[in-house]
Amino acid sequence: MKPAVPEPSPPPEGAAAGNGAVKLPPARSDAPVSPVARKNGFMSQSDTQAEVQHPQPSVGSIAAHRPHTVAAAVSDLEPDIDADLDAYEESQADGAPLPQGRFLDRERSWLAFNERVLELAEDPGTPLLERANFLAIFASNLDEFFMVRVAGLKRRIATGVATRSASGLQPREVLEMIWARSRELMARHAACYHEDVAPALAEEGIHLVRWTELTEKEQARLFTLFRHQIFPVLTPLAVDPAHPFPYISGLSLNLAVVVRNPVSGHKHFARVKVPPLLSRFLEASPGRYVPIEDVIAAPNHLEELFPGMEILEHHAFRITRNEDLEVEEDDAENLLQALEKELMRRRFGPPVRLEVEESIDREVLDLLVRELKISEAEVYPLPGPLDLTGLFRIHSLDRPELKYPKFVAGTHRDLAEVESASAPDIFAALRARDVLLHHPYDSFSTSVQAFLEQAAADPDVLAIKQTLYRTSGDSPIVDALIDAAESGKQVLVLVEIKARFDEHANIKWARKLEEAGCHVVYGLVGLKTHCKLSLVVRQEGETLRRYSHVGTGNYHPKTARLYEDLGLLTADPQVGADLSDLFNRLSGYSRRETYRRLLVAPKSLRDGLIARINKEVQHHRAGRQAFVRIKVNSMVDEAVIDALYRASQAGVPVDVWVRGICAVRPGVAGLSENIRVRSILGRFLEHSRVFAFGNGGEPEVWIGSADMMHRNLDRRIEALVRVIDPAHRAALNRLLDTGMSDGTASWHLGPDGEWTRHATDADGQPLRNVQEMLIDARRRRRGTATP
Repeated sequence: MKPAVPEPSPPPEGAAAGNGAVKLPPARSDAPVSPVARKNGFMSQSDTQAEVQHPQPSVGSIAAHRPHTVAAAVSDLEPDIDADLDAYEESQADGAPLPQGRFLDRERSWLAFNERVLELAEDPGTPLLERANFLAIFASNLDEFFMVRVAGLKRRIATGVATRSASGLQPREVLEMIWARSRELMARHAACYHEDVAPALAEEGIHLVRWTELTEKEQARLFTLFRHQIFPVLTPLAVDPAHPFPYISGLSLNLAVVVRNPVSGHKHFARVKVPPLLSRFLEASPGRYVPIEDVIAAPNHLEELFPGMEILEHHAFRITRNEDLEVEEDDAENLLQALEKELMRRRFGPPVRLEVEESIDREVLDLLVRELKISEAEVYPLPGPLDLTGLFRIHSLDRPELKYPKFVAGTHRDLAEVESASAPDIFAALRARDVLLHHPYDSFSTSVQAFLEQAAADPDVLAIKQTLYRTSGDSPIVDALIDAAESGKQVLVLVEIKARFDEHANIKWARKLEEAGCHVVYGLVGLKTHCKLSLVVRQEGETLRRYSHVGTGNYHPKTARLYEDLGLLTADPQVGADLSDLFNRLSGYSRRETYRRLLVAPKSLRDGLIARINKEVQHHRAGRQAFVRIKVNSMVDEAVIDALYRASQAGVPVDVWVRGICAVRPGVAGLSENIRVRSILGRFLEHSRVFAFGNGGEPEVWIGSADMMHRNLDRRIEALVRVIDPAHRAALNRLLDTGMSDGTASWHLGPDGEWTRHATDADGQPLRNVQEMLIDARRRRRGTATP
């Protein structure tokens, strides 16, 4: 199978689609583009990657001292699920070549996703503290976008390797669009806080105030707090010929202070860093909270920091730095050590954004711009307070009436028909049937976590193999793996230490697991291990039986209560054999590329999906049932999108349910009139990936870890598993039907790249909320449904 990744060619300036081809609607331009940017083209650079093998040895044979047979011999299993699909890999629908300009810009699409988050904060129908939470999520999302996407784009421009995007925009055009669009969204974000959410919180007795709004008693109380708990950790840094401009760490909140020497009359600049480990909002009195920088900047407090000097002015500012990682793995003798060094270097990445209070003095701003070597386009003046990620602290207040109604997940009914104090025997349940889990509606702790904990404690379990991409700091999953290793079981853990922004935590857990006797490996050089897999090997009489879990989400008990994800628990011998083969590839030397019930990136996943999309065209032409339904976080891979376009042109209905980025232009006559794109955001983060096909009346459904992005399909180990239980396939198709229904609240994507929110019907009544429907279904099952 060849990787099917076409290099998108740029549209000729001013050219039509050509040859009577489809005429595409223009995407809305969010920023004026300078003539310089239009000329700023860059040479293309190939990004081929040689195949490499991981030097770590595999775990080895399992319990060779025990006589056993495998429950199903590998030779008895169908060797290649794609054997009958090879003819469809490169088949294309008849007709003209697909038009230029058919892809929406991914960076603009990401900003549109964050705009949808902001719309939830702006919606008066969202519970008030949840609105504050969405404001914090918006701010946190935008921080990461600048740290990674904007920083990476700037780096590629600076090094001359940036190429025209698939949407046809030059790199400089994309950057200018980002600056203009993000400025607009940040202004809306600040307005939502100041004009809507903060006043509404005040009406509910939660007052977010500034220093000048405090009473004398409150100021006195905070002065005592300042003297005893804040002042000792502050370090004012002067800037003068003897003191160079200090390093400003990324995302830190700072005060630019201008003081004057009363003797000489000279003015001086100093920087005071707001301690990041202290609470962002301090409680001045019950129900009244003030930003910590206001407490530090109070006149009598700054005088404590600069005794004998006159305090002339102070201004809050915050910078965002490039925090994307670059580890040259091929040259690294020890990936763990190389990553630790790169994490240290990341702290000193170049700035990519400067946020300042809009009242800042021009002279002070000029100094910051000059010393930070940042352009005026990257300066964002905003009304204070800056850094509204601090609203996470406000959301944590114990005011349940201002939040979503509490929901506690229950045990999946196939694992415990009647919940009781005793833990279910998960192995016995899986011998009876596969279990399809839907988190957070089904409890993670009584399913996946219990599966691994039971495996760790079971004396008949011989080995556990596990991938870890992200997990919590006090993870019971890690504890179970350690317990298993300490009891003599063979434990293999694939720890992805390059999981972005979790690198420090994963390094820590990798070492803890190694110290406990686990075999810890880091996957294949050049590829992130992103698949979500568990394999348990158990001795049952004279037989070895394999139990498996394949999921769409991380093994993270805390986020499993907030993220919507799917998982399959099974004792199916085909899945067990596939996971054994895949783990052997990840831990040892194996070139296996085909599996029985898995599609695995980077070798077979893209081609396998495209072949199935193409096959739907043939089913449609033969008059058989044909459809394509995809639920993912991101849809930007050009080869997959082109396959969807060709399916649409042939008349196949295509539904795409996407949470974030989407480069598809739906609803274009002659190209994508049979494609619908929807997005759903809510109290849970929609995170599952589902791929469903009509398959001529015998629906085929897959779930797994992969989004439709280059990084997932080309630079990661991803896995999809085919769901074979008819009831499970039907349940997943019902979920997709509900998500795509016009009666469900969602955002609809138009051909111009604009998202339109559909939250009410023609009579103004709220449309159904798919997440609330699923919550209520679980409550009804337990007899606790809302009336």
